[in-house]
This record gives sequence, structure tokens and C-alpha cells, in this order.
Amino acid sequence: MSSQSQGIRLVHRPDNSGYRLLELPPDLANLLESDTAPVLVLESSDNTAVLRTPDKAYKLRQKNTSNGLFLLAPHSSSETPEQELAVISTIHETVELDVVPDMPVRHDKLADTGSRGKWHEMFGKGR
Repeated sequence: MSSQSQGIRLVHRPDNSGYRLLELPPDLANLLESDTAPVLVLESSDNTAVLRTPDKAYKLRQKNTSNGLFLLAPHSSSETPEQELAVISTIHETVELDVVPDMPVRHDKLADTGSRGKWHEMFGKGR
């Protein structure tokens, strides 16, 4: 008789936070993971939002997908002692960043909020 794995139970527990996935270009991801990560600014323009670094501007564009992505989180329940995963959100769109070549670069210094290098600590560990 062979032993059979039970697996991990998957439950649906949406938290209604309205998550969006942001697809970062490799150069921006590397910049945010560096020890000297700059402060980024999100601005609105005539018909879109623009994310600015000290030397580039990126236009934000929503992309819809026919395949939903499940955002999972560990879950514990008093009903069962087994380990569970909860689907906290189903995502059907991502936000893509496109470089805006004709957008003027900001030459004034962006405000330092003290958050340099914190992006990697918060989001880069799980990669």
C-alpha cells in the first residue's frame, strides 16, 4: 500500500482590498532593489498616470487578461488544524509601465521621505 499525500487545503477568503499587479521593466526593478533606491513620484497627466524616477518617466497602462491570477495567503482556521492557503483576491488585470521618451525629466530634487532601499525589504524578499 502506498502513502498518499493530503496536500494543502485551498479556501476562498477575499479581503476586498482591491489589489493591482504592477509589471516593472527590468531597469526599474533593478533601480528599486539597489541600495540607493530613489523616491518615486506618481503624477497625473491629461489622460493617464505617470510614474517618475529621477531620470525617467513611465506611463501606466492597464492590461486585462482572460486568465485570472490568484493572490494567496497563509490561512489558519479553528475548524481544522491542517495548514491552509486562502485565495484573498482574483486579479484579472495588471498595470504595465511604458517609458515615455518625450516626457520632460524633473531636474528639481525629489523629496526624501526616508524610504530609500525599503522597497526591496518589503517586496523583493519573496522573489
